[in-house]
Amino acid sequence: MIASQPEPEVIRDPLWDNIRLDRTAQLVLDTPAVQRLRYIRQLGHAFLVYPGATHTRFEHALGAYHLARRALAALDERGEMAGIPERDRIALQLAALLHDIGHYPFSHALEEAGFPSHEAQGVILLSEGELGEQLESIGGARLADDIGALIRGRSPSPLQGLISGSLDLDKIDYLSRDARMCGVPYGTVDVDRLLATITIVDGTMERRNGGTGTGAEVGVHEKGVSALESLLFAKYQMYRNVYWHHAVRAATCMFKRAARGAVQDGLFSMEEVARLTDDALMDRLIRAESRLAISVRERRLFKRALDVPASEVPEFDEGWASEDPALLERVEDEVAVACGLETGELLIDFPERASMMAVNLPLVTRSGVAERLTGEGRAGHLGLPRVADELYQSARRLRVFVARPPTRAPEFVPRLVGLPGDEVLRRLERGTLAHAGSA
Repeated sequence: MIASQPEPEVIRDPLWDNIRLDRTAQLVLDTPAVQRLRYIRQLGHAFLVYPGATHTRFEHALGAYHLARRALAALDERGEMAGIPERDRIALQLAALLHDIGHYPFSHALEEAGFPSHEAQGVILLSEGELGEQLESIGGARLADDIGALIRGRSPSPLQGLISGSLDLDKIDYLSRDARMCGVPYGTVDVDRLLATITIVDGTMERRNGGTGTGAEVGVHEKGVSALESLLFAKYQMYRNVYWHHAVRAATCMFKRAARGAVQDGLFSMEEVARLTDDALMDRLIRAESRLAISVRERRLFKRALDVPASEVPEFDEGWASEDPALLERVEDEVAVACGLETGELLIDFPERASMMAVNLPLVTRSGVAERLTGEGRAGHLGLPRVADELYQSARRLRVFVARPPTRAPEFVPRLVGLPGDEVLRRLERGTLAHAGSA
C-alpha cells in the first residue's frame, strides 16, 4: 500500500524559494544515507576557485525533487498523466530526491579515478538500512527497484526522461544552482518555459512521421525549443568556465592521484569511500600524510606546464587518458622523469564529456506532428546540436600540471595522448614513451 500523505512541510531554498515536501519525501529525507549528502559538496574542489561553491548534494537533491513535482503538476494540468499509475509518480519524485545518494566525496573525481559509478552505488543503498525500510513502507518491496531503474536510465516508465535524458531535472537544477552559488552568469536556463513545454509523446505519433519511437516518453513542444537551447548552451558555458577551470582541474587531478594511492596502499577500499563524506575522506588522507592531499587542503596546487585546446590533440585519440586511470598514472610518472621531475610531480588532464551537448528526444510541432531531435538537430528548429562537436572541442583542453618547473617542456604530450593505448603500452615497455613524435 502507498502511504497516506498529510500536509507537506516547506523548506526554504536559495534557488527555488519554497520547496514543499510530501509525506513520502519526509520519510526518506532523515535517513542516514540521505543526510550524508549534506556533507558532500556539489562541485568538489571548485570552492578553491569560486568560494561560494560550497553547496551540497543535499541541496541539489531537494532542488531536483522540487522540479519533479513541478513537472508532474504541469503534465497533470494538461491531462497528460492520465493512465500513469500513482506508483510511477511517487517513484519519479523519490528518484529525483535520491538520484545522488551513492555519490562519492568531491563530485565526479573518484569516478574519473576508476571507482564504480555513483549510480550503481546508489542503487545498492536503496535496499539497505533505514532507507530501504522506509521505501518498503512507502511502496512495498518493488519500490526500491523501480527507483533504481529510473536512476540508471533503465525504466520502462514514460517519465524516465525526467530523471535521465536530454531534459532531465537533475541537469536543470545543477546548472541553475551551480551558476548561482559560483556567482557566474553562465548557467542561465529558461526553467519556467522548459517545464511549461515538456510533454509525454506517444511513440505511435513519431512512427506515423517516419520516426523510431517505440513507446511513450518525455519530449518537448516546439514552443520550448529556445528554452532547450538555453539548457544546452548553459551546460557548455559551465563546463568551459567552471567545471573545467584550470585550477579546479589541478586540484581534482591531485586529489584523484592521492585517493588512488591510498586504495593501492590499503588505507581504505573503494566500497568504504562510497560511505564517507568530503571531510572524512580528506581527514584520512591527511592522517596518512598524503603529500598531495595536504597540498590540496592548503591550496598549494600544481601549476600548468602545458595547456592546449583539444584541437591540437591528434584526431585518433582513443580516450585512454580519460578512461584508463592506471595507464595514465604510469604515463604520468614516465613523462615526469623525462621532464626532470620525480614520480608523482606531473599530472596529465584531458577530461572527457562526450555527451555534453547530446540531444535525443521527441519534438511535437505546432501542427501536432512528432519528430525526433538528435545530434543532427532539425532544420529551422534546434541549431546547437549541429555545432555541438565544435562547442565541445572548444571547452575541452589538454593540460599538464607540475609540482615545480620541469627541466624539459612536456611539448610532446599532445602527440602521446593521441597515440592508441596499445602503442602507449609498447612504448612504456621499450622505454621510448617520451619519443611520441617519432614513428
